[in-house]
Amino acid sequence: MAVRTKAAPPTPWSSGLAEPQVDSSAYVHSFSRLIGDVRVGANVFIAPGSSIRADEGTPFYIGESTNIQDGVVIHGLEKGRVVGDDGKEYSVWIGKNTCITHMALIHGPAYVGDECFIGFRSTVFNAKVGDGCIVMMHALIQDVEIPPGKYVSSGAVITNQQQADRLPDVQDSDRAFAHHVVQINEALLMGYQCAEDSACTTPAFTGASDSDSKPKTNPKDNSYINSVGNMSSNTDIRGQLKSLLAQGCNLTIEHANKRRFKTKSWLTGGAISARREDQVIAQLEGILQEHQGEYVKLVGVDPQAKRRVAEIIVQRPGDSGTNGKVASSSNYSNGNGLTSKSNGAANGDISGQIKSLLAQGCNIGIEHANKRRFKTKSWLTAGQVSGSVTQVMGQITTIANQNPQDYIRIIGVDPTAKRRIAEIIVQRPGEGIGASSSKTSSYSNGRSYSNGNGSSANGLSAETIQEVRSLLSAGYKIGTEHANKRRFKTKSWQSCSPIGSSRESEVIAALEACLQEHAGEYVRMIGIDSAAKRRVSETIIQRPGQASVTKTATQTKSYSNGHSNGNGNGSGRNRNGRNGFANTNLSGETIQEVRSLLSAGYKIGTEHANKRRFKTKSWQSCSPIDSYRESDVIAALEACLQEHSGEYIRLIGIDSAAKRRVSETIIQRP
Repeated sequence: MAVRTKAAPPTPWSSGLAEPQVDSSAYVHSFSRLIGDVRVGANVFIAPGSSIRADEGTPFYIGESTNIQDGVVIHGLEKGRVVGDDGKEYSVWIGKNTCITHMALIHGPAYVGDECFIGFRSTVFNAKVGDGCIVMMHALIQDVEIPPGKYVSSGAVITNQQQADRLPDVQDSDRAFAHHVVQINEALLMGYQCAEDSACTTPAFTGASDSDSKPKTNPKDNSYINSVGNMSSNTDIRGQLKSLLAQGCNLTIEHANKRRFKTKSWLTGGAISARREDQVIAQLEGILQEHQGEYVKLVGVDPQAKRRVAEIIVQRPGDSGTNGKVASSSNYSNGNGLTSKSNGAANGDISGQIKSLLAQGCNIGIEHANKRRFKTKSWLTAGQVSGSVTQVMGQITTIANQNPQDYIRIIGVDPTAKRRIAEIIVQRPGEGIGASSSKTSSYSNGRSYSNGNGSSANGLSAETIQEVRSLLSAGYKIGTEHANKRRFKTKSWQSCSPIGSSRESEVIAALEACLQEHAGEYVRMIGIDSAAKRRVSETIIQRPGQASVTKTATQTKSYSNGHSNGNGNGSGRNRNGRNGFANTNLSGETIQEVRSLLSAGYKIGTEHANKRRFKTKSWQSCSPIDSYRESDVIAALEACLQEHSGEYIRLIGIDSAAKRRVSETIIQRP
């Protein structure tokens, strides 16, 4: 084997002319290039097309049984060193049993520990990656130290230490995958070494049985187990499908077995030619039956931009209860797009949300906190639960009985993205499970504030009460301000008495008192994030001269954008009961799209353009939407529609992690 190695060239900072030191058991392909002081350990495999140049930063160290795959580049700056495990300084240190996969870049000063996995086209620069870390594809690790045993998702950009410290732990399935890659490359090492030896390859071609002359492959099974939770087809799929069809997207199918899913090597299953929703559902059900036991993904493609705008996994191995059927119901009955059905003793809203989280393949966790911990957001973990909705509700009930005076919340965790997608408070001190969201409450004077339609007996609208519940469930404080007509015009609001309580009944009582005290004035409700010391919402709940607030649309605005979404005259189209928002100019399809994007963890933005700009595609941004709460987003969209009436408005779905758009939907035309 003619290994292409070469001494480092003489430079102003180095004149040693050091040459690579390669262990005799290592394999360096002749199409790879090693230059300078590169120290290659035992049983290392260096694939074709790799470039390892210690001609500027030097030396490099590659530990035993590590594999450097095709197209990898290892280089280093002349200044900057890391301390290797032997206590000496190196420009690049790579530990043992580590995988540096295709097209990755390791640029010194850099340290990569033992048993790490660096995914395709990922970059490590001026950074340290601890032992046992897994960095997936197209990630950037720069100027940070990744603690041992951490997982970096595909496309992640980790450039500050706070991001690095918050990374999730590696799971057993991830370790199994990395170990599988090491085993594969160990077999390749033996195979390439055998291919160079005629005494080894001749028996293989002649069929001889001389076991000593054949490559000694690993007798262990190289397969790995990818333990991913079940994710049945659910009602959200139909809603997203409808949204894609409305946008004019082309639909295609991809499928993958467990091994291909782990390596993201999906196979094309063809295009869905139908355009009607029922026909698409029928065709999709046939595909699910055809690929039972595999992952199946629905892909939405923008035919004009020629790019993907959505990827939805509609089947996972082991899914039960679907039998190749896509759910036909698309009931978005509550604020976050989760279906709600009563199950008798348990609160229907909670059980519906749990059912939706389980259908999405989420892991469910339970946390609790006393009043002091709730204020400081120092929740205690009560463990994870699994099984059916009934089993999860049973576990929640058990924990609630053990901690009757604590706050209890359920956590929905996306196991693939390794992040939380839902936090739902299901109990408040002394109220029992679901009491804060389902019971009819009364305040201190004995009057019930529920009149059968959710509105207050003394002036608060159903929307205001719902907003109170939403703010309190998110852990925010509530305040009030008032202004007469002159102060309202100059935006010189004055504070009402502070509301110190977080109990819904007491907050309602304080709001009623403020309305009575300042009758004939503007009154607005404030949502306050105590930890961040900022306002999260402002809602006008009373205007001068109103006989009843319930007869006029409530005006709400997100504090971050400064624009009102209400029209003040009740002229908006009433869609209450269709999408949960009264007096809104947004269509049901738009609200459904908002819910779909928020449930997937995407941010939402808006853009506007007059007719001239629309023709030249020169869109302009509306005020940014920082919130992930549906009510805040709806308010911001309404504000943009009012501010730019007579123009084109489009809704943008943004993947913050990948820093790219996932959808663009026009929601208003001149």
